[in-house]
Amino acid sequence: MLDRIPPDARIPIIQNARPVSSSQVRKAYNRIRSLEDLNIEKRGWTLDVLNIVKSLNKAEFELKEVYEHQDLLAKLHPDNTHIQPKIRQQLQELRDMKLVRFLGDGHYRLL
Repeated sequence: MLDRIPPDARIPIIQNARPVSSSQVRKAYNRIRSLEDLNIEKRGWTLDVLNIVKSLNKAEFELKEVYEHQDLLAKLHPDNTHIQPKIRQQLQELRDMKLVRFLGDGHYRLL
């Protein structure tokens, strides 16, 4: 399960063999805190879509690039037969959490 958690959702307390300041740890926690409010099923979807976005390795991406990973999402969530609408919904969740920004016309920016 840990491999499904994106690096941004992990909060380091030590980096480069040095403690991270408590203010930086709090700031990182507050950034992802909204994930805890999601129910477990929705949280899984949200993290899975965020993982896909992160795997694109680019600051700006298109919806169609996320759609290219719908087979993986279908394997992870076999009970859902409406993958593309779910992807759009989860990108809206990530937007509301201020993890991505919708730029319009199927374009997004990872924050």
